[in-house]
Amino acid sequence: MDEHRTRKPGEALEEPTRRTFVVRTLSGLGGAALLAACGDTTGTNATGEGATGSSAGAGGGHGGAPGTGGAGGEPGAGGDGGAGGQGACTLYPQQTEGPYYLDLDLVRSDITEGKPGGKLTLRIEVVGADGCKPVEGAAVDVWHCDAGGVYSGYPGQLGGLDTTGQKFLRGTQVSDAEGRVTFITIYPGWYPGRTTHIHFKVHPSPTTEVTSQLYFPEDMTASVYMAAPYDTHGPKDTTNLQDSIAQGGKPPLLAVSETADGYLAELTVTVAG
Repeated sequence: MDEHRTRKPGEALEEPTRRTFVVRTLSGLGGAALLAACGDTTGTNATGEGATGSSAGAGGGHGGAPGTGGAGGEPGAGGDGGAGGQGACTLYPQQTEGPYYLDLDLVRSDITEGKPGGKLTLRIEVVGADGCKPVEGAAVDVWHCDAGGVYSGYPGQLGGLDTTGQKFLRGTQVSDAEGRVTFITIYPGWYPGRTTHIHFKVHPSPTTEVTSQLYFPEDMTASVYMAAPYDTHGPKDTTNLQDSIAQGGKPPLLAVSETADGYLAELTVTVAG
């Protein structure tokens, strides 16, 4: 198995990869570490020092229910489900990257590559834990399956598909002065045993990374899956509450709204530093 898929979340890399080369070249990131947490109001940062966060943020979004603390000493992610806000931010759980991450130099906003599905504008805002101020220059990777539950770049996909060499629904953006990255994609489909989700990584420095996943409101997903091309695959077999990686529905959900040409999904991710 490739090194980037066996590395523990948040573990420092001994040598810069292609991905971290992009981070260093484009943004010259500093050494900020992400907070470690599993949805609780108290977390541990990369140096093992305590840090606290509470729900905050104008603009709303879905708040997460408190959970248990994250593993000590491991960087983690945080989010409050809404843009803006003052004071400390609610921490977001760090979660597995799964088996389908690819370390690619795909710095792009539109990641659809012609894949059919409901247009989704995904906006992630990276903010600092102290005052929820925007963090400029954070590199964010996202990747997810298509409407039929298939990932790019790997053999053994649903239906026996081999997508080796393909790169659809993958990309990287570097946060702007407002701490935002924006991706144009499609509403993700599903595959057996998992709820609807999007994988993401935040790179706070050229040799560190933090990994987690984004989740969608059940009512919105049910509505989307009634329309083509999702209807041929049918409704998903696992809810947010049933999904073991989603920790029983504890992470805050993306704030999803319908737009004139599709959907807008937003989440704020909190970093320390």
